[in-house]
Amino acid sequence: MPRPRVASLSRYLLYGQLSARGCLRAQARTIPIVVQLSQCRAAHAETASSHLDPAPMPHHVPLRKQLKDEAKKLKASGKKKKKNINNQVVDGWELTVGIEIHAQLNTAKKLFSPATTSFNDAPNSHVAYFDLAIPGSQPVFQKETLIPALRAALALDCNIQNVSRFDRKHYFHWDQPSGYQITQYYEPFARDGKIALQPRDGIAAEDGEGISVGIKQIQMEQDTAKTMAQPGNVHWVDFNRTGVPLIEIITLPDIHHPATAAALVRKVQILLNAADACVSGMEAGGLRADINVSVRRNDDPSASLGQRTEIKNLSSLKAVEDAIIAERDRQIAVLESGGIIASETRGWSIGSTETRRLRGKEGEVDYRYMPDPDLAPIIIGDDLVNHLRESMGELPDAEVEELIRRFELSTKDAQSLVALDGGRRVEYFWNVVHLLAERFGSDTNSPKYLSGYQLAANWTLHELDRLTSARIDDDALDLGFTEDGQCDRVPTRHLADILFYLHQRKITAKIAKELLWAVFRRRVPEDYLTIDAVINQEDLWFKELNEDEYIELARTAVEGQEDVVKQFVDYKHYPQGKLMFLVGRMIRLGAEERIDPKEAEKVMKRVLEEIAPTIKNQS
Repeated sequence: MPRPRVASLSRYLLYGQLSARGCLRAQARTIPIVVQLSQCRAAHAETASSHLDPAPMPHHVPLRKQLKDEAKKLKASGKKKKKNINNQVVDGWELTVGIEIHAQLNTAKKLFSPATTSFNDAPNSHVAYFDLAIPGSQPVFQKETLIPALRAALALDCNIQNVSRFDRKHYFHWDQPSGYQITQYYEPFARDGKIALQPRDGIAAEDGEGISVGIKQIQMEQDTAKTMAQPGNVHWVDFNRTGVPLIEIITLPDIHHPATAAALVRKVQILLNAADACVSGMEAGGLRADINVSVRRNDDPSASLGQRTEIKNLSSLKAVEDAIIAERDRQIAVLESGGIIASETRGWSIGSTETRRLRGKEGEVDYRYMPDPDLAPIIIGDDLVNHLRESMGELPDAEVEELIRRFELSTKDAQSLVALDGGRRVEYFWNVVHLLAERFGSDTNSPKYLSGYQLAANWTLHELDRLTSARIDDDALDLGFTEDGQCDRVPTRHLADILFYLHQRKITAKIAKELLWAVFRRRVPEDYLTIDAVINQEDLWFKELNEDEYIELARTAVEGQEDVVKQFVDYKHYPQGKLMFLVGRMIRLGAEERIDPKEAEKVMKRVLEEIAPTIKNQS
């Protein structure tokens, strides 16, 4: 076949137009490559009418329904799927897992062109000549892309290499118009890192008190174009993603349980987010994982690792764990039947019970790695690395430890505070704590104020989220936390005032929640200048019942409840549920705005201790 002219290649890359002669013509029927969305639609319509039988648009099935349908099929087949928590090991076999994580860097420019990174803009609206491999275009390394990559490597405790180089990884596919991907195979910019995983990270129980997973290297590379499948075996290609800077994090094969693999991917995502290196996670397609799986019999620990297979492009934590379990079980079944594990690349679909073969596994020779002749080495100075390390700030593990130690929060609450809203939620919490400390005055570290700080954590986590669940209008759906820990909808000073009065028992929990709602709906400071002004003008101060009034109300609440009161005599287990039932009667019978539920519970206990023996004697 004669070599095509440059003009022909240009028409193919930009508009999907091919000459009527030549072996590539058949591809034009199924792979029109276009530049603008309007051109995509026109090309699709023309192609469908001239070459393809009309195909109906596939009906979109929600993910939840897909999972339900798969569960129904599994149930109908009579097979029972083991819960993952009980399916971490197989007797007689050892699982070994290594992970390659691809994460999109938080940058404004692409890796080798000045085009801006784009995730939601019109298709092919941010494409430079080099992104399309237009003849004569050259890669120009965008230095600003190095900064988030270095932050990521430092967060993962890697050694930064002073000199790194780019290589070409050759393969042909329509999402890679140049015929090769630029990466760092031989001399990456970071090596020899590690990630410490603890039980609170969600590792398998079999890993005990923790595990350290080594990181072989982290390399920078360019992303490929985005392929969008259409009806009738047609594919559209969006080159906006071509050249978007990625880092590839390659771990050592130190993982031996599926849950631990999923925990590592989650931990990496949290660390990259905390370092402001990658702000788009798995749920948005900004982080993808490839999993290498092998098994061997555990009767000979000195034996070499088994033949590994690779599962590509896993896009959720559940998929990571499920796919590893499925591939482990497949390999064990093959080996136990006398078969041989092939070196291959496999795929995984949501709701599947088995991995599927995609292709034979490529190796170093297949990709024909070679140094890129158009790019100079990257020289990274120690002064830059030291500056980034000193300005890194506190990483999630250290902050979680501080929250648990200082405020006695549960591990779950501490981790949630740190992880939510990209770290902005925990900054908001610290600002509220600072304002509360000012309100408490001297000796703010006294144990008597600890419950106030715990109240702040609880409300920052839960009560603020309940505000957005009402969905009264679109304007009320987003709290809008800022990088410095502020919130336009619920200013920190207002929340601190509400929590201070609640902690001091000057307002009730019900009134506190109503005040929070008023703040969220912008009635403060529009209708009232301050929280104090709202409470004063609406007369919302808590005027609690005195002790005699509590006792009288408790006695009224137990009247006619002899069967309930009898359960507080000679009990084996204290009937707490019945106690709270009687406390509920107290609140309903009395003035709710004047009753403290905790005080009501204490008084009810005393009253029951007095009258329960009397009822026993009467019976």
